[in-house]
Parts: sequence; C-alpha cells; structure tokens
Amino acid sequence: MLKFQLLGAIGASSERGELQVSGTLQSSLLAALLVAEGSPVSRDALIDEMWGSEPPDAVENAVQAHVSRLRRKLAALEDDPDRSRLITQHVGYRLVLDEGSLDVTVFMEEYERIKSIGSSPDGTAKEIRHVLKMWRGPIYGGTAVGQSCQAAAARFEETRLALLELLFDCDLENFEHRRIIPELQTLLVEHPYNERFRQQLMVALYRCGRQTDALNVYRELHGKLSEELGLSPSPVMRDYERAVLEQDPCLHVKSTVQRAAASHRGERHLMPAGR
Repeated sequence: MLKFQLLGAIGASSERGELQVSGTLQSSLLAALLVAEGSPVSRDALIDEMWGSEPPDAVENAVQAHVSRLRRKLAALEDDPDRSRLITQHVGYRLVLDEGSLDVTVFMEEYERIKSIGSSPDGTAKEIRHVLKMWRGPIYGGTAVGQSCQAAAARFEETRLALLELLFDCDLENFEHRRIIPELQTLLVEHPYNERFRQQLMVALYRCGRQTDALNVYRELHGKLSEELGLSPSPVMRDYERAVLEQDPCLHVKSTVQRAAASHRGERHLMPAGR
C-alpha cells in the first residue's frame, strides 16, 4: 500500500521505494491534495496554495505540468502504474487515499479513540506515547505552504498539544511527576502561554518539594501576560497559585484544581484528571 506522510517531511512510500519530492511547488501541491483527505481540490485552490497572490503567466498550464509530474512519480510506486490515484476532475484534482494510508488521518483518529476509551491512566499514557511517535518533526517538514495547509497544520498541532496535556494528566495520576518536569519545561519554551502545561508543571514541582519553583512558574506567566499583552492569568491559574501557597495536601493526589468559588464553604476540592 502506498502510504503518505505530513507529520514531518512531506512524502510517500511503498515497497517499491520512496517519493522524491523536488521543490517547494511540488511539496505544496502534494500537501494541498493530502490535506483534502481524498476530496477534490479546485484548480484555483491549488493555485492559491502553490503561488499565493503572485501566480505566473499561464498558471493553469503550470498546474497541469506539476500535476503530471507528481502523477508520474506516484505511478512509479504503485503495483499497477497504469492506474493513477491522482485523478483529474472537472473542478480540479483528487488524490485517492486508501484507508489508513495518511499518517495525519490516523493520528487524528487515534486521538478521538483514546479520548473515548476511558482506560486506566497507565494504559492511556502508553497509548498516547505510542501515537506521539508518529510526529516525526515539523508538519510538512518546515516547507512553506498556503493558507489552507497552514490552517490544517494549526488543527494538527492543537491535537498534538491536547494529547500531551492528557498524557501529563495521566502521568501525574501515576505519580510520574519527576519524569515529566523536563518535558513540560521544554514545551513551555515553545508554548509559553499554555496554562494547562503550567498548571501541570506547578503540580509536578510541588510534589518534588520545590514550592518556590512552582510559584515561579505562575509568576513568570503573570509577568509575560502583563508586559506583553496587558492581561492577567485566568482564575484557574490563580487557584493553582493559591493551592501551592496554602500547601494544599490534595496537590499530592490529584492534578486538576477545581475553583474554590464553586464551594459555598470556601473549601478546596480537586477533580480527577482527564478530559
């Protein structure tokens, strides 16, 4: 079966070899067809993805030439090279995909499955780490792509972050707080405003006896939001700061702090981790 990749360098492979994608235009073309996940893509949409607002003269001929080149390369990887999966339609072009042949589709489906199975934290954590191995680098391998592919990339990245949040909730439930501290610190360099990662890091640090470091995680966010955006941390973040300041014993057993305002008695409660 011919398999396609977007979670890393754009490409395709089969038992016959690997697709050699040459140049940004060919990469953008293949990415746009793959992001459509088997649906037709109009010629105008492909032009926007490949050239943006500066298409060349005779751009429709250029699109046809790039499609023909890609079609020949894909045919070389097929068992039946005379039967092309890159189909010309009146609205544009469609790349026929076999079930399970596109890595990002499998990635998104696995996320939905993991959310719904409700297995133990240990089992869920193992499954998430297995799925995350599919993420082999920057989406599209860092290739410059058009707006449609950029929007899809944002959706894929959002799913990856949601998986990581769920993973760290499971790890905290399994008392793996020491292991996740370096991972969370690295992620916060890339995503400094992600409050869930900060909350999880605060809990992990607190459990290691590092109360001051846990508070500094909150204070760093407060400083960034105030100086760069003129904002303040959310009420939920303030609840985490308060829990650490008060040395709430429940921080040692659960990972998610419920807002104290929900209790008429002013008592703090904790909810089980998970989504």
